[in-house]
Amino acid sequence: MENPQLMSNSGCSENLNQAANIIVNHDFSNGLHTWHTNCCNGFVVSAECGDRGKPLSSSRSSGNYAVVTNRTKCWQGLEQDITSRVLPGSTYSVSACVGVSGPLSGSTDVLATLKLENHGSATSYMLIGKTSVSKEKWEIVEGTFSLLAVPERLVFYLEGPSPGVELLIDSVVISCPSSSKSESASIGAGDDNIIINPKFEDGLNNWSGRGCKVALHDSMADGKIVPQSGKAFASATERTQNWNGIQQEITGRVQRKLAYSVAAVVRIFGNNVTAATVQATLWVQTPGRNDQYVGIANVQATDKDWVQLQGKFLLNGSPSKVVIYLEGPPPGTDLLVNSLVVKHAEKTPPSPAPVIENPDFGVNIITNSQLDDSTNGWFPLGNCNLSVGSGSPHILPPMARASLGVHEPLSGRYIHVKNRTQTWMGPAQMITDKLKLFLTYQVSAWVRIGSGANGPQNVNVALGVDNQWVNGGQVEINDDRWHEIGGSFRIEKQPSKVMVYIQGPGAGVDLMVAGVQIFPVNREARFKYLRHQADKIRKRDIVLKFSGAGSSSLSGTNVKVVQTQNSFPIGSCMSRTNIDNEDFINFFVKNFNWAVFGNELKWYWTEPQQGNLNYKDADDMVALCQKHNIETRGHCIFWEVQATVQQWIQALNKDDLMKAVQNRLTDLLTRYKGKFKHYDVNNEMLHGSYYQDRLGKDIRANMFKTANQLDPSATLFVNDYHIEDGCDTRSCPERYIEHILDLQEQGAPVGGIGIQGHIDNPVGPVVCTALDKLGILGLPIWFTELDVSSINEHVRGEDLEVMLREAFAHPAVEGVMLWGFWELFMSRDNAHLVNAEGDVNETGKRFLALKHEWLSHARGQVDVQGQFNFRGFHGKYAVEIDTPSKKIVKTFVVDKGDTPLVVPVEL
Repeated sequence: MENPQLMSNSGCSENLNQAANIIVNHDFSNGLHTWHTNCCNGFVVSAECGDRGKPLSSSRSSGNYAVVTNRTKCWQGLEQDITSRVLPGSTYSVSACVGVSGPLSGSTDVLATLKLENHGSATSYMLIGKTSVSKEKWEIVEGTFSLLAVPERLVFYLEGPSPGVELLIDSVVISCPSSSKSESASIGAGDDNIIINPKFEDGLNNWSGRGCKVALHDSMADGKIVPQSGKAFASATERTQNWNGIQQEITGRVQRKLAYSVAAVVRIFGNNVTAATVQATLWVQTPGRNDQYVGIANVQATDKDWVQLQGKFLLNGSPSKVVIYLEGPPPGTDLLVNSLVVKHAEKTPPSPAPVIENPDFGVNIITNSQLDDSTNGWFPLGNCNLSVGSGSPHILPPMARASLGVHEPLSGRYIHVKNRTQTWMGPAQMITDKLKLFLTYQVSAWVRIGSGANGPQNVNVALGVDNQWVNGGQVEINDDRWHEIGGSFRIEKQPSKVMVYIQGPGAGVDLMVAGVQIFPVNREARFKYLRHQADKIRKRDIVLKFSGAGSSSLSGTNVKVVQTQNSFPIGSCMSRTNIDNEDFINFFVKNFNWAVFGNELKWYWTEPQQGNLNYKDADDMVALCQKHNIETRGHCIFWEVQATVQQWIQALNKDDLMKAVQNRLTDLLTRYKGKFKHYDVNNEMLHGSYYQDRLGKDIRANMFKTANQLDPSATLFVNDYHIEDGCDTRSCPERYIEHILDLQEQGAPVGGIGIQGHIDNPVGPVVCTALDKLGILGLPIWFTELDVSSINEHVRGEDLEVMLREAFAHPAVEGVMLWGFWELFMSRDNAHLVNAEGDVNETGKRFLALKHEWLSHARGQVDVQGQFNFRGFHGKYAVEIDTPSKKIVKTFVVDKGDTPLVVPVEL
């Protein structure tokens, strides 16, 4: 090989601005560290001694340079990954000192290039600069680049000379000039607001109408509307659609995986509309993907005054275009905007765990609940009459007994409510001063109704909390027996007035109430009981029986057993956009073994317009789950609630609708045959009846039958909400049981019971009672969409622990799916386990601690029979044995079983 030599150096180093260089090891002083050759070879030469000891030009300031050799293609060269060091919207200057060597007469081109890679789309290339180089001297290749969005992988490389010609690189600098930083700073007008001209001080520059016109004002309505702040505001006018509004493109100014806060000052005007919803929305275009619309926040705006809209958002992937816009009021109504601020969201420290002094667990806060003092402490809500009768049950309702254990008997007296002219009339009591913030209270009572009812009647224990209605539990009654009401509530903000009252039967129907109990629950006491229950149903005795060479001398040998995975399914909801975030995927794969798709399998997603099928998102998610051995639930084939049904479906006649239903079943289940372990066949049939109303009662059972024929391997579920919390008579366990039995009588192969689990303030015995009732059907029960919500992360974590422990300790429950875990990607606020930028919060820590608790580990010694005995949770294990000559590791699986499992371990 010819030794690379350069006769002169044309001030190469002087032309390189090394300020804020993002290239690591830019002068090869550390060899080829961080650099990679692209399908060729390379090495670093010392300027003083050369590759073979021949001196090089001493006029160069660099001590080393790189040689790229064995090049068979012109695109082969030297590269460095700069993904994490480039910011969107910033302008970078590139300057590289390059040369050539080898079989070359004349000159050849050297190119500086960027390679942009995104998952699911073709790799693209961007030429930065080009220069002509000969063997006589070093040259500079330079240029600039700016990216609106940083791709998932961004690689800088140098290429270009003809095959066989060696590429020489003295140094490389990529820097962001200070002028670019100043320009970036001016965008935020002194802060980090990424909105340009946020208060319209520069007119309508950078703003535009989204399907409408925009105008600038200093006042409107004869001076009645003026800016809340600043000198001007904008209006979106001539709006013909709800989505028309005012917008600004923020491409390049918003970074992926960063949470942004949004605050806008808005109001409405005109068209005789006095109040309407205004919403902030992101329109996102991602390379190779469909458009995405991300709802940020909404507020009820009026024509009377300015209001503030506030929310947050985060982008998981690398968008090619991002537009933020304000929309919402009815067509013809102007949308007014005074300001818009979008900035990196501040991280707020979590609230400390609430300190509750003297919680008085189990102590009833109701005055005169036994009616020993007639109706003192009670008052009639409305123009009804209260009196005391006798003959009610003398024992506490079962759910209260489960929480309180031994308790004194009830008096047998009850409040009799007569002359009721409204459903809300009944006995009431003020409890404001008796409540403590962040304590969970259980509600219990016996209720009965008088004669004259026209059909089933709902009876409800309600709370008026500063004029807000809170559900404390309800029951449906259609006979003259006493019925139990059980429920719960919690107050998280200091109220000025709290009233409890019992209401519900129709006007003219008497109401009887006995043994009203409201008491704070001792969750830790319940947890102790549940640990014992879980030990009985989720663990098994295991005998490791050693055999083989040397096993006879193992007595006394140390044994270490580690459980690597609990077999109880715990999964979570995810969305297609989530899988563009590697931090999300890392947490998911590490902590969940099942997945369910939030929307991507629903009919409105896979066929938004008739015949326009979209399975790409679901395909991507299935592939990810298969790659990581994560099982999947199919949610859902149909959704019985009319509001979720596409307009094109609702426009079909009966025959065409039946064909569409059949096509949906065939397309979905044939495409994914064997890939989804479960399907929710027709979601929320207790709360909707669209397909049944249109196609007749048989359609529900036929959906199950056809699904089973198309994919016999999948377990088919019913799925509904408010089953477990005593809050909804439409979906109480008794109603759910009737519904399932009705489907089975029609031949529907119902294989599982889905309880969604969107629950507030869970109380163990209330949840367990529902599970016990459903358990008589003998079908596996899954919590399919579990989430809990509290503004305090510690309380939220406790709520989640209640639900997970109840599920894990109940023999009829065979799995739990969380309805998400990552902030900004859940359907409920204050429900997340992981904050938007990836920090595990106190709720998440409680979840991880529980998963750790459900892994069994054991240490000990082999006994004289060559055995080691322990008790452990079902799942996968590894056993490590230290023999005198070597360490042996074996794996085994513990399945369910009532008898001890003997595991032979061959040495």
